[in-house]
Amino acid sequence: MSKLVTIYGGSGFVGRHIAQRMAKEGWRVRVAVRRPNEAMFVKPYGSVGQVEPVFCNVRDDASVAGVMAGADAVVNCVGILSDRGKNTFDSVQHEGAERIARIAAEQGVATMVHLSAIADTETESDYATSKALGEEGVLQHMPNAMILRPSVIFGQDDGFYNRFASMSRMGPVLPIIGGDTKFQPVFVDDVAQAAVKGVLGQAEGVYELGGPEVKTLRGWIDEMLAVVQRRRGVVNLPFWVGNLMAFGLGALQTVTFGLVHNSVLTKDQVKLLRVDNVVAEGAKGFDDLGIRPLAPETIMPDYLWRYRPSGQYDAIKDSARNLKI
Repeated sequence: MSKLVTIYGGSGFVGRHIAQRMAKEGWRVRVAVRRPNEAMFVKPYGSVGQVEPVFCNVRDDASVAGVMAGADAVVNCVGILSDRGKNTFDSVQHEGAERIARIAAEQGVATMVHLSAIADTETESDYATSKALGEEGVLQHMPNAMILRPSVIFGQDDGFYNRFASMSRMGPVLPIIGGDTKFQPVFVDDVAQAAVKGVLGQAEGVYELGGPEVKTLRGWIDEMLAVVQRRRGVVNLPFWVGNLMAFGLGALQTVTFGLVHNSVLTKDQVKLLRVDNVVAEGAKGFDDLGIRPLAPETIMPDYLWRYRPSGQYDAIKDSARNLKI
């Protein structure tokens, strides 16, 4: 285990999968996070001392440089879905990404992988703008870096299918915004495989990552409902209703001075839901990396079963119906 990789945000949804794969490759893995005490679960990913969580704040030069010392490669997986305190889109996804790349160049780090996203800046979304500026900052200092732009990512701890599956338990109607917007969900471990190729120096440049199927949001919701075995009326609300909801939730966050954080729907997210989230025609992707992405229907039953009416017992009940007394 002579080589070391520092993974910023390595305990997050995507980062933890990259950490697991890098440990299997025999690398030492330094997982840089804001709360190391909450990331102890990464230690068993490798042998004793191979994977270690360490404190880091990507808004601070000294903090970023400290956890990068001696690293052969760095991976940036830090990202947010909404502003919260000092952790804004600009400070985290733009300045934070550029800071990591700048310090990597200063320290002579050979390889960098940056996790971005498929996001159209024409939406005037702060999220999309910060992602684009972050990519520019990374390439300015590390021109040979690998940039990954995944569509919406799914997997056991995702915030996509889990959120809608949880909502399906609350009543006979499931309201959504942007039901006609197209998505190309990609499995989290497929993204991790792509990142590992970048760390190992087997790929560089920009790659857009999407799964094998493209459907509208409503189409994916219908597929999810079939997996959780619930019949619900899916109602596609107009965007103006979404803006009203986002305004109200944002106002609640403001009047409570942030004690109630709006993690449901923001105005910025409504902007993103207006635009298709699919791989651009002609973009490099999984085929160029030699990876065959998995389809959602092959993975969803493995972790969405808990949202079925009888949870893990649904399969037993279905089998019992076929018994002859």
